[in-house]
Amino acid sequence: MRRELLQELLWACGPAGQENDVRDICLRELRASVDEMWVDNAGNVVGLLRGDGAADDAAIRVTAHMDELSMLVKRIGADGTLYLTPLGTMYPGNFGLGPVTVLGDRDRLTGVLSLGSEHTTRESERIWETKPDGGDKALDWTHVYVFTGRNVDELHAAGVHIGTRICVERSKRTLVEVADYLGCYFMDDRALVVALLDAAHTLRQRGRRPVNDVYFVFTTSEEVGGIGGAYAARTLPGDLILALEVGPTEGEYETSVSGGPIVAYSDAMCIYDKPVADRLMDIGEKLGLSPQPAVLGAFESDASHAKASGLVARAGLLCLPTLSTHGYEVIHRDAIDAVAQMVVEFLLNEHADSVGTR
Repeated sequence: MRRELLQELLWACGPAGQENDVRDICLRELRASVDEMWVDNAGNVVGLLRGDGAADDAAIRVTAHMDELSMLVKRIGADGTLYLTPLGTMYPGNFGLGPVTVLGDRDRLTGVLSLGSEHTTRESERIWETKPDGGDKALDWTHVYVFTGRNVDELHAAGVHIGTRICVERSKRTLVEVADYLGCYFMDDRALVVALLDAAHTLRQRGRRPVNDVYFVFTTSEEVGGIGGAYAARTLPGDLILALEVGPTEGEYETSVSGGPIVAYSDAMCIYDKPVADRLMDIGEKLGLSPQPAVLGAFESDASHAKASGLVARAGLLCLPTLSTHGYEVIHRDAIDAVAQMVVEFLLNEHADSVGTR
């Protein structure tokens, strides 16, 4: 696992629909590993590694998404306060109150995601209703705002307006070590971007072509409906899409952050193809990685959106075991390498007519 690359990606802001900073890193890192590379009309980075002569309909798309959970300016108060709506499924408590980066069209500003003073009474209704000894409501986006310290004219000069993206500020995006684990916001999906880049790099280094053409796709706007992945599924050759994602590690799924890569058999959007999932499980076991099968709820991916929309015939999902998904996420330091190894083996041996053995 290239830790420096992971940290660079974690520091890069990439809200849905504005993944430019992450895209530039992907383009730089992917270039030497593929035969062709381009950015499609949805903003996805696509790299083609040609196979050993298989037909187009056997091509495989492997995706990792570039976007991150973030915020969108819903309205601007007369005093320069920014009011928000989320881009993706999370709540203010997932990020915590603190510094944010406001991505103005002409300048990036620092603001503070704020609730207000705890030293208030019921007269401050918005704050009071979030207190356990008050209204006891969960903290939501109607309760918080971004303090900018700037007036409306200054915000306008920076290019801040309704629809401007806001991200967690860089000071909160630095990797921390927790024994054999690494923690940070936005392992979803930056850790999997690293895994996919490493898989492409390994295939090129080995000098052995995959059986089928492979499209490495770094997608846009996954967190708001799998938009870039769906576009790639519709426009690129092939009938199989394999998504790389973080995977929840909870008792209900019998998954653990200390275990091997998670192979999904279904999620909230679709049932993944059994032969694909079986093949991934077989590969993980062959490599000694202790893969974890899972039937996931409250979960979606580029692959499940594409299959549920009828854009692909076959879909699979391989997940990196992650503690506190959509929060401050924790992964094992060896997990990225494990996912990359499984992807490489899958691509080197996957045939269009492959079937599961379970």
